[in-house]
Amino acid sequence: MDSIIVFMGTPDFAVPSLVKLAEGFQVVGVITQPDRPSGRGRKLVPSPVKHAALEHGLEVFQPENANTENSLQKIREWDPDLICVAAYGQILKPPLLDLPQFGCINVHASLLPRWRGASPISAAILHDDSQTGVTIMQMGPGLDDGPILAQESIDILADETAGSLSDRLADLGGKLLAATIPLYVGGNISPRIQDHSFTTYAPQLIKSAGELNFDLSAESLARTVRAFSPWPGTFTFWKELRLIIHQARAVSVTSPGAGVLTVYDGYPAIGTSAGILVLDQLQLAGKNKTAGSAFINGNPDWKSK
Repeated sequence: MDSIIVFMGTPDFAVPSLVKLAEGFQVVGVITQPDRPSGRGRKLVPSPVKHAALEHGLEVFQPENANTENSLQKIREWDPDLICVAAYGQILKPPLLDLPQFGCINVHASLLPRWRGASPISAAILHDDSQTGVTIMQMGPGLDDGPILAQESIDILADETAGSLSDRLADLGGKLLAATIPLYVGGNISPRIQDHSFTTYAPQLIKSAGELNFDLSAESLARTVRAFSPWPGTFTFWKELRLIIHQARAVSVTSPGAGVLTVYDGYPAIGTSAGILVLDQLQLAGKNKTAGSAFINGNPDWKSK
């Protein structure tokens, strides 16, 4: 008899996991975050997981807090054997974690115990990791410290952004989750305790973290641009206006000085502590996104005097 599953998730990253479950398992319900206001009109927008769940004809439950007695009662009514979680966006407490026979398992976007926490994809790029991957783990009261059921790794590409890496890891996570569940509920996996001595943490990113510090090296800043794309984004200021940097690359030439503006091969660039950061695509506050070469053509006064 197929296991009865409840799925919990919210953003795009969680959608491939939900789709894999909907196509191959008995999913009785989906829990996702409430619709949130978005855009200039502050119109309520459903989560990507809600969209996917409705497309597959699944019942959706959107509590403000999944740990309340009302939420627990809803889950009891579904009576799942297993709860699968992928980027739900809320800490789950023991009364919920202990409800199903097989507990709760999580799709985490790193090779645990490296990069526990909310921003593992950005952290892997920011710290120049050559590989990352997905971990399927049993959930407990701690932060991403539960026993490992399965892991799979992938190489991080040279031009990888957090957005493109998230897409690849999301697809991998869905496939790995679907492959792991039958083995897990069938008793054919021995959960592996994490080696906590190798733990690193990836805290939640905040908007202000995107301001670039040109006292760092160009290589470090180029990684920051990729790690923070699409969110929180990276920026600096020019003529007291915010200058959003969408794409940039490090060039190993003599720096004119940290924060000094220059031009390299027809593109705007900024000096760092080692090398220069060439701005391939940028956006001045109130303007459209533009290529660096077009920006220079329209702003010939870019270079520092």
